[in-house]
Amino acid sequence: MMKPGFVRIIGGKWRRRRLQVPLIAGLRPTPDRVRETVFNWLTPTIGGAYCLDLFAGSGALGIEALSRGAAFVVFVDRSPQVVTLLKEELIALEAPNADVYQANIPLNLRKTDRPFDIVFLDPPYADNLLLPSCFYLEEHGFLAPSAQIYLEAECAIKDNELPNHWRIVKCQKAGQVIYHLVNRE
Repeated sequence: MMKPGFVRIIGGKWRRRRLQVPLIAGLRPTPDRVRETVFNWLTPTIGGAYCLDLFAGSGALGIEALSRGAAFVVFVDRSPQVVTLLKEELIALEAPNADVYQANIPLNLRKTDRPFDIVFLDPPYADNLLLPSCFYLEEHGFLAPSAQIYLEAECAIKDNELPNHWRIVKCQKAGQVIYHLVNRE
């Protein structure tokens, strides 16, 4: 592993804090301007939300959610280096309202005491895991009835590609990133 880079938290109680990002092939931290837009979309619902940061990578999305008032965030990644670094970052932030674990995603996700209100889903593009992860979350009871799901992809996704009752409510492009906000109805 090479020397890590950094991203910064852009809002909430940890605004301007820098997070280390390990330089791992395929790891693409969500850009600041995309996170800013996404959290503007989520402002009405982030406070008190139970969140999942799946394919956590830098952890920027989940830590941003905690910084802005999420009640709890579960971070899951398949990389042991990412999991170790995320645990260190959460200790440094004194964030007890989080859990971090390594798993083969989506098949080894752990069931939690309650379903997730908000899910951040940004897998490595080359692994083709975005849509299978969406269906896995839906079919295995991981989502609250009115959950919101953030999807990041290299191409636009259509409603008919997603599980029933999922509706794309926002979609924007920034550089090579196309990002979506989906409501479960």
